[in-house]
Amino acid sequence: MLAVALVIGSGALSGKAQTAAQRAAAIESVVRCPSCIDVSVAQSEESTALAVRHEIQREVTQGRSTAQIEHALVAQYGQTILLEPPDPGGFPLIWIVPIVLGAGALGIIGVLFWRRSRQFSATREAQTTVGATTVDATTAETQ
Repeated sequence: MLAVALVIGSGALSGKAQTAAQRAAAIESVVRCPSCIDVSVAQSEESTALAVRHEIQREVTQGRSTAQIEHALVAQYGQTILLEPPDPGGFPLIWIVPIVLGAGALGIIGVLFWRRSRQFSATREAQTTVGATTVDATTAETQ
């Protein structure tokens, strides 16, 4: 149900395509102002931000895709122009390492507990056997 709600809420199923102004605004919100720190060109009034905004609007009106526009900006200003880093594709290593380490730690702890319980059982059986032998020897002496 959550996935359906997210798809409906995202507008992916709406038949209306974004206008050029909406596309430009969406791109401007993820492009960093070249002379600012962690501020998008949509939020900044610096002259460099205004220049990037005009460039984005021009390229949108020329019919370029969002990926093409971002690629052109990265080529001109470097990777830091994007507020969001590019998706590396696939399952990020940052998730795989903790999962593998956690599973390994749980496995080691499980083996240690299993060995400890076997040692405890063996010790208990040995004590029971020694106790039974002692009782048998004491019983044999009294008879």
